Amino acid sequence: MTVTAERGGRVTGPKARAGRPSRPRTSYALFLLPGALAFTAVVVVPFLMNTGIGFTDWQGVGTPSWAGLANYRELLSDSEFWASFRHSLSMVVAMALVPTALGLVLAAALFDFVAKHFGTRTAAVLRACYYLPQVLPIAVAGIVWSWILAPDNGSLNELLKAVGLGSWQQDWLGDPDLALYAVMGVMVWVQLGFPLVVFMAGLQRVDPQLYEAAELDGAGWWRRFWHITLPQIRPEISVVLLWCTIAALKVFGAVYVLTKGGPGGATDVPSYFSFTTFFEKTQVGYGAAISTVLTVIVLALALVGLRFQVRAEDAEEGARA
Repeated sequence: MTVTAERGGRVTGPKARAGRPSRPRTSYALFLLPGALAFTAVVVVPFLMNTGIGFTDWQGVGTPSWAGLANYRELLSDSEFWASFRHSLSMVVAMALVPTALGLVLAAALFDFVAKHFGTRTAAVLRACYYLPQVLPIAVAGIVWSWILAPDNGSLNELLKAVGLGSWQQDWLGDPDLALYAVMGVMVWVQLGFPLVVFMAGLQRVDPQLYEAAELDGAGWWRRFWHITLPQIRPEISVVLLWCTIAALKVFGAVYVLTKGGPGGATDVPSYFSFTTFFEKTQVGYGAAISTVLTVIVLALALVGLRFQVRAEDAEEGARA
């Protein structure tokens, strides 16, 4: 039975709500319009223009000439591009796999040990220290690390000399055999704070009773970490791996500041290879084709990652049901 009430001669209840004019749905679209226009102008239009230029032979001036798929056929046989792509896979290790693994262990240690024995404020300070490289501009961080890794009077070489390990001194960024590993080490330092913060946020939603029950059963820290922490924060792990992998494939600033792709292309990555091809060699059409391929790879990876994440969440909900 429906009940209505009269207040001051005014009818309230379902009848009154039914008589009110409904808010048009188009009014909500107006709030999305500025963002949609900005996205179109900044992302969609440049991407379509870049894709079109990738089918031309153009040096940046004059009229582009249609080349069809010539740039993409050349790309398939370009050893420099495939070398840069292999270096990009190394960056995935340095920016996704290693920071995720270290971030998991550090987040669990800060949350499960430091916060309990030294207080949450100490854990928060340490978390902020780990996250600081994410806040620094990559140009600033790159310049500082170039000073640290400098062959002459660099902080790292001077430290090795001071502790009696002068034979270990190296030209860390100038040796083709070491430069890529040096850049990878810097990127681990830069990237570590992001997974750490995400994982610590995820640990806060884990039921503390699970840890207490496991501890009463005699489970040590590692067993609690393996059997409780990892399964409970699986969604966070998926997001971090996907986000960091995409960032690794797009990495540009660190390579530009530290090595400029050298020495001898030892640290070249697709984004920097596209940049030098586009602006330094003025092969605009070919550089646009490289960036288009890289964009397609990133988009495909993002879609596949999101698809797997949705399936995992659906499977988890089905298991709970």
